[in-house]
This record gives sequence, C-alpha cells and structure tokens, in this order.
Amino acid sequence: MSKITMKTPLVEMDGDEMTRIIWKYIKDELLLPFIDLKTVYFDLGLENRDKTEDQVTFDAAEATRKYGVAVKCATITPNAARVSEYNLKKMWKSPNGTIRAILDGTVFRAPILVKGIRPFFRTWTKPITIARHAYGDIYKNTEMRIENAGKVELLYTLEDGTENRSLIHSFDGPGVVMGMHNTDKSIESFAKACFSYALDLKQDLWFASKDTISKTYDHHFKDIFQEIYENEYKVAFKEAGIEYFYTLIDDAVARVIRSEGGFVWACKNYDGDVMSDMIATAFGSLAMMTSVLVSPMGCYEYEAAHGTVQRHYYRHLEGKPTSTNSMATIFAWTGALKKRGELDGLKDLFEFAEKLEQASKQTIEDGIMTGDLAALSDLPEKKTVNTLEFLQEIRKRLEC
Repeated sequence: MSKITMKTPLVEMDGDEMTRIIWKYIKDELLLPFIDLKTVYFDLGLENRDKTEDQVTFDAAEATRKYGVAVKCATITPNAARVSEYNLKKMWKSPNGTIRAILDGTVFRAPILVKGIRPFFRTWTKPITIARHAYGDIYKNTEMRIENAGKVELLYTLEDGTENRSLIHSFDGPGVVMGMHNTDKSIESFAKACFSYALDLKQDLWFASKDTISKTYDHHFKDIFQEIYENEYKVAFKEAGIEYFYTLIDDAVARVIRSEGGFVWACKNYDGDVMSDMIATAFGSLAMMTSVLVSPMGCYEYEAAHGTVQRHYYRHLEGKPTSTNSMATIFAWTGALKKRGELDGLKDLFEFAEKLEQASKQTIEDGIMTGDLAALSDLPEKKTVNTLEFLQEIRKRLEC
C-alpha cells in the first residue's frame, strides 16, 4: 500500500521523559507505516533547551508562524529540583508559556469520550470545552524577592516621560512581589476566538473571572467580552439558539458541577490551566484531554494537555514495563494531521487521521486499555496492556 503524501510539513516539537518515549512509539507504529511524514523537527527536550539557551523554543514558535500547523510533545518546566537533576544553567521558563506568548491566541481543551469510561459527575452527558487565554498573566510575569523593609510601587511611564505610580505594599520585612500584564489586543483576540468557536459548535459560551476582587484587571476582560458580544456576535448567537453569559469563577465552578455539559467555558490563563485539569480528571483522565492553541494569525499548535509522566519514565529507565496512556498524544498528532489535510486539501490525510482516532477509541471500547483507564472503566471485560502493546492494538484496528 502506498503511503499518504503531504504537501506542507508539520512543525514537530519533541519533548521530555515518558512522553518522549511514547512520541517515538506513535511515529513508528501509527504514522510512518502509513504516511510519508514531513516535519520540521525541533528538540524541545530539557537538555537541548538548556544547550541552546532556550533558543530552540523561540525557533519552534517562529516555525509555527511560518508553516501554520504544529504538534508538540509534553515538556518539562523546571523547578529547583529539576535544575539540580538535569544540571541546568538556569530555571528555564515554561516552553508552553513562551510559545503561547509568541503565537497569542486561545487554547481549546476538550475531553476524549469513550464508552465504558463515565465521568465522575453523572450529570455530565456532553463534553465540556475549556477555552483558555494563552497570553500574559502569571505566565508572563516578573517576580522579585524582597529582602528587607521597603516600599514597592507599580510604575507606568508614558512615552512623554509622565509617570503614574501606585503603591503595591509597604514591606516591614522580607516577602515576595509579582507583576503581570495583558493587552487589549490579546484579550479581544481571545474573546473573538471564544465566540467563533462556540458558534461553530453551536454551544453556549460561559466566561468567568473574579471582577469583584480584581476591579480593574479582571473587570477589563469582562467589559471587552461584553462589548464584542454586543457589537459583533449577539445576533448570530440568537440565530443559532445559543447564549453567552458572564459569571464569577466560583459561581461558574458550582454551575459546571451541576450541569449536563455541552458548552464552552472561557477562562483567563491560570484559571484555564487549573480548570482544564479538573475537567479532564472528572471526565476520566488527564491523558484523555485534547488541546489546541488557535492563534489569531491563523496558526494551530496541537499538544497533549498533560505533563511528561515523570513517575512512569523513572520506571522505564529501570527497565520495568509501564502502562502509560498515550491517547492525548495520539490526538495531538491526529489534530495536526487533520488541520494540515484541511488546509492543503488532502482528503486522504484528513480521513486517515479520523480513522486513527476511531481506532484508538475502539481499542478502549473493546476493553483493551492502559492501567489508568482500567481502574475507571465499567466495561465487564477488561485487559490491561503496557504502553507499546496499547499502540500495537490500535494499529491492528487501523489496518482493518
């Protein structure tokens, strides 16, 4: 059988630890036998980011702007322990944060639903999509350790030299301080992406923040969303039979828990980080969550929503078998391949990616799954397989 050809390469960003192992397994078992795979490869493994002074991350983001579609493996954001473990030059920032800052846009995350894995909240009968702002806030912050008593101020200097100052805190001893920002342009792009995505899905859009406490920062997000909705999307939402509303983040959590699902929940950057993990886990597993960054410049970056599965990697290094769920990483590849096929008019590439998704879900629904799902599944007959065996089972169904 001849392989499917590609016109334009994907930007491929390799990652760390167990997901790096899975990355190669997926390519060897599920992609390379069927596709004449074209990628522009970047090694975002922690050692190479350290070696290149993190320039490789910036290069990968710029390549995504050039080629339009990227697929990314999970990567390590180092803390102090990781700096010691990997003997790093410094505590490099999150590669996801760097890439998202360059591409801007919105991250959309939704659960992969399969028969036999029921949500923890039994009222959830439809998927919940998290729309996470991907620029600024805590991920683009500036932090300072305060060693002694003193005054910390927020200073804004206009281009004409005029200064505006606001007291943050008068310290009477040691502490810490953090500054963060966002821009109207990015917030507007975030809002428009959320409204457009909800219209495409024909689902209600919720937006939640904490404007009662953050009366300038969060309230500005709320105002921009409302203005764009009133001026650009209100009529279209009414015609589609869907609604938009704003509520406080704590009220949104309560509503989400009691809901049946089937809506898009827009969150600021950190809120979206936390809530997408909550949604994914409540639907079954972090490894069953898709994630795509949609940039206002028309770029798409697909990735797994989870981390590098550190515990399984250490087990792998000891030569012991692992049973690591690869679904989110598979769906990162299929999402990128479908978008590449769509943009390049390659029907066979698009259909192959859809077939791979169906084969992956069918494997689980046939009772063959990794350990995390076996512990959750209510199927009467289950077979727990290791990391590679799961992919080989998917390949059997893909080749049918």
